[in-house]
This record gives sequence, structure tokens and C-alpha cells, in this order.
Amino acid sequence: MELVLLGTGCPQCDPDRRGPSNLVRARGLSFLVDCGSGVTQRLVEAGTKGAELDALFLTHLHTDHLVDFYQLVISGWHQGRARPVRVFGPPGTRAFVEGTMALWAAERAQRIAHERRASTAAFDMDVTEIAPGTVWDAGGVRVTAVAVAHQPVRHAFGFVFEADGYKVVFSGDTAYSKALIAAAQGCDALVHECFLHTEMPVVPGVRTAETVAAVASYHTPSDQVGRVAREAEARVLILNHFVPTRFDRHLLMDEVSGHFAGPVAIGEDLMRYDCADRRLTHRGFVVNLGRRA
Repeated sequence: MELVLLGTGCPQCDPDRRGPSNLVRARGLSFLVDCGSGVTQRLVEAGTKGAELDALFLTHLHTDHLVDFYQLVISGWHQGRARPVRVFGPPGTRAFVEGTMALWAAERAQRIAHERRASTAAFDMDVTEIAPGTVWDAGGVRVTAVAVAHQPVRHAFGFVFEADGYKVVFSGDTAYSKALIAAAQGCDALVHECFLHTEMPVVPGVRTAETVAAVASYHTPSDQVGRVAREAEARVLILNHFVPTRFDRHLLMDEVSGHFAGPVAIGEDLMRYDCADRRLTHRGFVVNLGRRA
């Protein structure tokens, strides 16, 4: 099983960190977790076209996690996709998908009539609204949804991917979550969001103290995420979805490693991790994390 961090950013605009999105490859299948800004370009950079995806899993319905949904659909059509798009997401996903498709209906009809491509199946949506539990079990891959703490968002999930004896867990957006820790026990990789509490000062006209507190309340601060990994007994912790996107990497590593003695990676866009050979790679940089315990 291989995972690729496609976008490690947040709503903040940063050319080095695109919107939240992750790719999982296992047993010849390709899955997308969220589709934040820039996902279609990052997919191509990662060597996977949107047309090849077997399913999209949405952690929750915040804009930064799904803003490029229609771009994913239209680019998949341009790439020759000839099957419906399968979408798994929280309650409200069907309304979001139907509303998005309806918004672009006239433009899409014009494209179809003018471009005369071989198939329009890529515009057919197969939506499943999920609850905690198994949401995919086919092709040798099982995906489990875990309810996480992202209030006031009512329905927010993390995802557990399992295949060939390996287990990769995505936190989604969450505060400290006992449910996530229980589901992640002994995982090969825990991909967890990270709120940099030391990097979010009050800025007049931009954010107040109340704003900072509100954002912090539904994310996991950097001085807690190592504890989460330790309690989950994760083999590798990969930090992801940084709020904000610019920070002191050495300070962050010191903070997290103070609570978790295992390998820690500060995620970057297009960073890859292969569970089988335990190699972490990014733009020619390769780290072998040793044999699986």
C-alpha cells in the first residue's frame, strides 16, 4: 500500500501547499481522500490521472476539502474516463454533488455537444452517504470511516485503509479523538492534521483572539499530535494539513517528538510513503525507515 500527500495546506493560499488531498494506491486500485484546491494538477504530478480513480472519500463538507470537486470531474472526462464517479462522504454529500452538477449543467451540455467525446459516463455520479463503520470492502481493500471531533461540523470522519496486512489512517479534521486513536491502533502510518498554535498570533483586521480560539477548538494542536501517535502505537506519524502553512519545522519536530518516540515526517506536497518497503520519498529525497517491527 502506498500513500501520496497531494495537498498539505489549508484555506490559506500557499503555492507550496495545495488544498487538503491524499492518494492511496493498493491492490491496483486508486482512492482519493478529499479534493482540495489544486488536486487535479497534483494527481498528474503523482502519476495518476483523475480518470483512473476508483473512488473519492470526503472527510467532511468544508470548502478547503472539496473545492476542486468539479474540476476533478471535468478533467477526468477530458482524460477519457468512461465510468461513473463514485463518491463516499458524510450526510449532505448527495446534495453537494447534485447541486454542483446542476450549477454547471448548461456549460457541460455545451461541451458535450461541441466536443463530441466518446463517452459522458464520467458525468454520472454514484454517491454513498456514509456512517461510522466499513464503507468499502472490495478488491482486497477495506476502508472504514471513523467519526471524529470537528464541531460545530456535525458529520466529520477519519478513514482507515487496510490491504495486504497494512493499515494507513487519515485523521481528517479533528480535535484530540479517542475514537481515532482506537481505530488507528498499530497502524503502519498515521497521517494526521496539525494546528501550529505558536504560529497563529492575533493580527488586527485578519484574525482576533476569538478567531484563533475558534479555529484551534476543532483541530489538533502541535503539542498534542505526538501524544495521539503514541497512544495509537503508530509505526510512523506523517503530519499533514498544516494550519497555518508556514512554520518553524525544527520547533515543530521538537514539539511532536517530545511525545512520540517513533519516526515523524513533516508532510510536503507529493511526499510518498510505501508501507511495504517503509520508504519515505520526496523529490529525489529517500528515507528508509527500517524493517517493520
